[in-house]
Amino acid sequence: MTTPRKLPCQSLLRLRPGLSPATRCVRLEGPLPLRHGATLETVHIAYETWGEAGSGTTVVILPGLSPSAHAAASPEDPAPGWWEFVIGPDRPLDTRRHHVVCLNHLGSCFGSTGPASLDPATGAPYGPDFPALAIEDLAEAAWRALAQLGHERYHLVGTSMGGMVALALAAMHPESVRGLTLISSAPRATATAIAIRSLQREAVTGDPDWAGGRYYPGPGPVQGMRLARKLGLISYRSGAEWDLRFGRERYCGDQLHPFAAGFQVESYLEANARKFVERFDANSYLQLSRAMDRFDIDDHGGLVPLARRLPRAPHLVVGVETDFLFPVTQQAEIAEGLRAGGQAVRFARLPSLQGHDAFLVDKARFAPLLAEHFHRL
Repeated sequence: MTTPRKLPCQSLLRLRPGLSPATRCVRLEGPLPLRHGATLETVHIAYETWGEAGSGTTVVILPGLSPSAHAAASPEDPAPGWWEFVIGPDRPLDTRRHHVVCLNHLGSCFGSTGPASLDPATGAPYGPDFPALAIEDLAEAAWRALAQLGHERYHLVGTSMGGMVALALAAMHPESVRGLTLISSAPRATATAIAIRSLQREAVTGDPDWAGGRYYPGPGPVQGMRLARKLGLISYRSGAEWDLRFGRERYCGDQLHPFAAGFQVESYLEANARKFVERFDANSYLQLSRAMDRFDIDDHGGLVPLARRLPRAPHLVVGVETDFLFPVTQQAEIAEGLRAGGQAVRFARLPSLQGHDAFLVDKARFAPLLAEHFHRL
């Protein structure tokens, strides 16, 4: 077993600003063959942990496209994480009962090997030379990393893109999965989701500062990433929430420019987009976005055969009625497929106003549901 090393791995990784001091990395043993034919000779996967290893069930969190492994505060980093209300003592994932691991995906830019990482063969960032990724590659890298960390069986929690990764891992290594919690995810991308992501990628690659992906060490396509993030934010929330939260409230910004932000909703989008650009790598964004488009659980035989290969376990599938990007009908399809394969599945359809992002912010609905489910593990 490889002994995990604490980040930063400065000689190997081009780290993004804001990487948590609690993040560690594990180097995978041997090369990693990828689904589309290439091979990565050296791979690091970043992760964080909470609770004691060996105490209760190991729960592995596979996040969406943009989060790091810092899902919650810890003694090593007291800064709040992206799923703070879920992880910790007396929270749904009670770290006195469970050992929790959150992985940063292969291809991301928060410690794991990705396009912004240094290519050991050249000493320069991979950039556009980083090989095309599939969701299955993220799953295989996660499975290998967990095995090297000593985790042979675990309950998988997948949110958004992470739910796709969880399904792929379960299809490829069912013997390692003790159960699935899939939140606002999908068995495949809808045409609408593909269309939105295609526009986001076009905004990035159409920015002259993308420079064909060879923008390092500069900031890269800032304007393109701003626009991509704004379009993403619009799809992550519901129109009802935008109306309730902002309505037509005005914003007193640059009054000299007739097309400058004049409404609070515009100001919110701009502030969020600027923060995102500072922390996320454009080439990573393009890679992970396209990987989601390509994934289809039917490439692995479908949900029913997958369910039949899994051990009997309590599963939870959660969808949100206002989710535009990953419609609740897709979570219903997952639940029905797992049930048809003989699994016990609870399907929760929540009326949250916050759309796709509800699992990040709707504590009132998600916390009791997750607490009840995780208490059964």
